[in-house]
Amino acid sequence: MESKKGTTTIGVVYKDGIILVADRRVTAGNLVAHKSFKKLYRITDNIAVSVAGMVSDNQMLIKYLKSAMKKYEIERDREPSVKACSTYLSHLLYGNRFSFPFQARILIGGYGSNGPCLYSLGGDGSRIDDDYISTGSGSPVAYGVLESSYRKNMSVEQARELAMNSLKAAMERDAFTGEGIDLMTITVKGIKYERV
Repeated sequence: MESKKGTTTIGVVYKDGIILVADRRVTAGNLVAHKSFKKLYRITDNIAVSVAGMVSDNQMLIKYLKSAMKKYEIERDREPSVKACSTYLSHLLYGNRFSFPFQARILIGGYGSNGPCLYSLGGDGSRIDDDYISTGSGSPVAYGVLESSYRKNMSVEQARELAMNSLKAAMERDAFTGEGIDLMTITVKGIKYERV
């Protein structure tokens, strides 16, 4: 049986928060295995993730991450920072890199005491922070739009339009990306989820 994967996810930092967008298509080779798959997940009240790669690996990683961040909150009597969340997941991925590495690419976006933060994590445990990031099979196309149009301190409307246009470009040119758009806006007030 072929593994289920294929997607495009995008994260954009704007003046007051983070926008995460993802398509809904999952593929297994040339087969469209699912047309309405969720790829954006709330981890805490101020942290969310997008997933690309193998579905089963990402589902397990999301369970681990939610559980670990809840434990963090209970033990320390405060919510984890975006950096703490990304550090935990980076260590988990790095620890498995030689035995059974996860086939996952995850964006972690959140709003904390230092404002909006966006991290990209690879299956080997690598962790990179940036103002805009794309993952998945359609990311080369999405980066073309992101590179040419991203500006620091954009408004939420500008960031939303940029993220949507980047994903729509990937949907036009990448066969493994499609079936609609899910969007999360993360601010100091929390997380808002939309199906567009």
